Amino acid sequence: MANGFRNRAERIALGAMATAGVGVLLADLLGWLDKMAPGGTLPKITLLILSTVTLFLLMEFDRLKVLDTMNAQVSRLDIDGIEGQLRRERYDGVTRVHPRFPEAAFIELLKNARWEVSILQTWIPNLEQLRTELTKAVTERRTEVRILLLHPSSLVADLRDRALQTGEAGRVDVRGSLELLKSVHDEVPPQLRHRLQVRVYNSLPSIAVYKADERYLVSSFLHGRLAIQSTQLEIDGCETAMGREVQGELDKLWGIGRDVDLRDWQRSIDTMN
Repeated sequence: MANGFRNRAERIALGAMATAGVGVLLADLLGWLDKMAPGGTLPKITLLILSTVTLFLLMEFDRLKVLDTMNAQVSRLDIDGIEGQLRRERYDGVTRVHPRFPEAAFIELLKNARWEVSILQTWIPNLEQLRTELTKAVTERRTEVRILLLHPSSLVADLRDRALQTGEAGRVDVRGSLELLKSVHDEVPPQLRHRLQVRVYNSLPSIAVYKADERYLVSSFLHGRLAIQSTQLEIDGCETAMGREVQGELDKLWGIGRDVDLRDWQRSIDTMN
């Protein structure tokens, strides 16, 4: 009822203001203003109109406050955050598909990683390009780095070699990856070396994963092609549907993996055999 009264009062005020404006215009054209009150009519009528406008604005004050509040709330909205949340819900965490491994983009992710970097591979063909940032992640930011590689003497390694049609190259490159990781280990201060952990697994590899904090790059092991040459799914968020699956696979293989002592990785591997 109060809103109805306010609306009627607003219409009356607007009608009176419009009528006064038209009346003043006609009176001025007919010369009545000077006859009725020479020299004083226009200021009075102007004051009347301004008073009417002021009254109208005062009646709208509460509504204007509500509008200001709404504008302030809208300005505080995290549009990017909402967009990211909707994308994660709509695509189960997949934010982008890359035709092959985006090396430059992952290096940037490595530079910003603060608590965890994980790599799950048979062997890491692009480790040389990543080595510097992996070292910095441990030494400069105290980031935990976990590397999972296929055991070089595994039967699965032989099958993967055949799938790649490279003969013994796969086994050689697993060992080459371990040698590069030893160089990272040697560059890290002794008190931080526990943050660089390497394990080998003897199991069928399912996916290749490069992870920096909560961002994953995931690909498959296809015949005749390295995993980094295959399509990469970029996943954002450990709690998304895809993120949980990938993290679950990482954790499972980490659980069955065997620790490699990088001080003498060859002896460590031979001991496992």
